[in-house]
Amino acid sequence: MTRAWAAVRTYVGRIREFEPVDWAVYLAWVGGMVLLVAVTAAFLAVGRRAGAVFPAEAYLVPLGAAVFTVAIAVDTIGHRTVYKEVLRGGEALVHHIIIVAAAASCMLLCAAYPHHRLAAVPAAVLTVVSFVYSLADEIMHWRRYLTRHSDVVEMWSHVFILIGHGTMMAGWWGFYLLGYPGVGITLRALGVSA
Repeated sequence: MTRAWAAVRTYVGRIREFEPVDWAVYLAWVGGMVLLVAVTAAFLAVGRRAGAVFPAEAYLVPLGAAVFTVAIAVDTIGHRTVYKEVLRGGEALVHHIIIVAAAASCMLLCAAYPHHRLAAVPAAVLTVVSFVYSLADEIMHWRRYLTRHSDVVEMWSHVFILIGHGTMMAGWWGFYLLGYPGVGITLRALGVSA
């Protein structure tokens, strides 16, 4: 276990190599995900205080987002340092496709409330696209790992990225398919008409 923690410390320690542009990218990306965790958790907290009863699936959204956020906070350090040149090729494009598809699917799932099922169709397509491209990204990472151009910390961070993203999206879809119970009460508590 000591060797594993040493590898994590080395990987995370590369943050000292960041240049200003790396900090800007890192803070925007990780900060955006921290904001998603905070907003979804706060939404549920406000709803509970107002008497809303949420299904377990609703709580998986901030929980999955939190796991994802911690994992990308680690992974992005390597992406902005030791793997920066490698990612300039196709992997960077794959990452951008994943981010755009995943973010758009979340926005469309929000737009699907209360009865806008039309938004759910492109949300479903974009959710699938984000996972298909995530798998393509994993193939690239495994190829690099097997040729000793990646390390175990990056690979484990990707495991937790998939766990976090999968948990968040499965929870969100479950919440939607149940009809978003509790959302109306929460929106009224926030002064928004549902």
